[in-house]
Amino acid sequence: MPTISVDKAALFKELGRRVCQSRVYLPYEIYLTSSVLPRYTTEEFDELCFEFGIELDEDTTNSDRPIVDGVQEPPQLKIEIPANRYDLLCFEGIALMLNIFLQRRSLPNYKLVNPGKLEEIIVKEDTTKIRPYVAGAILRNVTFDKARYESFIALQDKLHQNLARQRTLVSIGTHDLDTIQGPFTYDALPPKDIKFVPLNQTKEMDGEELMTFYEKHQQLGKYLHIIRDSPVYPVIYDSKKTICSLPPIINGDHSKISLNTKNVLIEITALDKTKLEIVNRMMVTMFSEYTAEQFTIEPVKIVSEHNGETRVTPDIAPRTAQAEISYINQCCGLKLSGAEISELLTKMAYRAKPSANPDIIDVEIPPTRADVLHQCDIMEDVAIAYGFNSLPRSFPSKSGTIAQPLPINKLSDIIRIEAAMAGWSEVLPLILCSHDENFGWLNRKDDGNTAVKLANPKTMEFQVVRTSLLPGLLKTIRENKTHTVPMKIFEVSDVAFKDLALERKSRNERHFAAAWYGRSSGFEVVHGLLDRVMAMLKSAFIIGEEGLTNPATGESQYFIKELNDPTYFPGHAASIHARIGGKEYVLGAFGVLHPTVLEKYDLKYPVSTLEINIEPFL
Repeated sequence: MPTISVDKAALFKELGRRVCQSRVYLPYEIYLTSSVLPRYTTEEFDELCFEFGIELDEDTTNSDRPIVDGVQEPPQLKIEIPANRYDLLCFEGIALMLNIFLQRRSLPNYKLVNPGKLEEIIVKEDTTKIRPYVAGAILRNVTFDKARYESFIALQDKLHQNLARQRTLVSIGTHDLDTIQGPFTYDALPPKDIKFVPLNQTKEMDGEELMTFYEKHQQLGKYLHIIRDSPVYPVIYDSKKTICSLPPIINGDHSKISLNTKNVLIEITALDKTKLEIVNRMMVTMFSEYTAEQFTIEPVKIVSEHNGETRVTPDIAPRTAQAEISYINQCCGLKLSGAEISELLTKMAYRAKPSANPDIIDVEIPPTRADVLHQCDIMEDVAIAYGFNSLPRSFPSKSGTIAQPLPINKLSDIIRIEAAMAGWSEVLPLILCSHDENFGWLNRKDDGNTAVKLANPKTMEFQVVRTSLLPGLLKTIRENKTHTVPMKIFEVSDVAFKDLALERKSRNERHFAAAWYGRSSGFEVVHGLLDRVMAMLKSAFIIGEEGLTNPATGESQYFIKELNDPTYFPGHAASIHARIGGKEYVLGAFGVLHPTVLEKYDLKYPVSTLEINIEPFL
């Protein structure tokens, strides 16, 4: 979960308290102006965090704090927040929500202000090739100081790392509106046609030069891959062709914001329209507090030239939802009325009231609460507002469910026991592996439609979700090859495949695999393990393909065929076929691995492997 660092004294002051210490940390004047405020101990604040559903991770008051410009950093509170609470990713959000929870203030009334003619962002058709969505907003007459400015930048970074998935889904650009002139254009151009001075630089660069310049940059280098291989790069420029930003990499130096900036243009580009709107709402709701007229936002008009679509962003209207009073009371063990539940929800930044239906409350979800998706989220907030420690404690009068294993897990355990009783040792490798381990090292080709690939893997070791259990077994042998041979290991676990017909576009499949490593091939030992497992599964071995299922016992049958597969040594492999319930399945294969496979995995002795899909036996 994200951890947010906030100034201890500043946050306590926002909450109407002061630090329970006599020492003054200059140059922060808040101690001088808050002497009449009641004191707040760290323990009391820790208790508040617990009640609200966040966690105080660390108080740096008694720690060695860095010295910046000759001044020691003031004490910080490091607060751990839920990953879906984007409204708590900055000082402003935490202070606002805790004050609402403490009923020291009410939810702000955010509103859009139309100046008469809206600034426009004109979207060109070529943007659909790389980053199709864009949104914007303007904060007018903002007053920044050092703390507010740093919080403004920090919120962008937190959103980039969290919701935006390292800028791959969403990227934010902020600009001093007084240095540029609308209407603005969102286009996609060849790298050589994009020339501007990047943020905090003095030299003009084109797109290709910029990629080379930043490829070893500690912060920006990790984002270059998002667009680097594209024939066109997204770019935003104003009416004078002054480039404002090259999303998702960097803004232009010409329009950079500073402590003196009064009018801020926020432009956001994205691959995901839903996350685009969430990020836009978070930025404007958190910092519209600092506009001359508090909590006002000037919208921006988005005009798509290629399809004629026009929309105004951001949409800060509250979402409407309903929740069942009986459901909330049942889950929390309470007997609250609709009015009482509505009152509790105001502590969690909702506006709620009883509906005409006596079992329903109408709820307005504010633009800051993107995490609320279902009435169960509303129920959870009622429990938090009521106090988890205050909820009645009792044993359930009757159990809602009777626990039992899933059939596939029960079958897996049975196979595990049988393999272990046969003298094989179970291993548990990782489900992620490199692309080469899953394909090239097994002499298999990737058709592009089989493996689930990670979009932005952290290391070369974890690029794909395995489609076979063999890489994990072979890597386990490789790391333990100094042990006594023969080595007999097995695994019963999931592999994953692409399946575009399903909603999640992928599916899991439970496999059983085993590997023998020794001075001899061990082919007959692996074959024997196959026969034992199939016998336990009540599947009889037949020679050829002429056998029929025994109608008296319902026993299935299996047979093997010679297999020509580059993973295995020629003439030393077989595919495994079964007839189960009147259907024929290709369960898997077994054989002696090809010497090139052994070489890739750095194994000097022969290896025989077995792998089958056990799901048809359910």
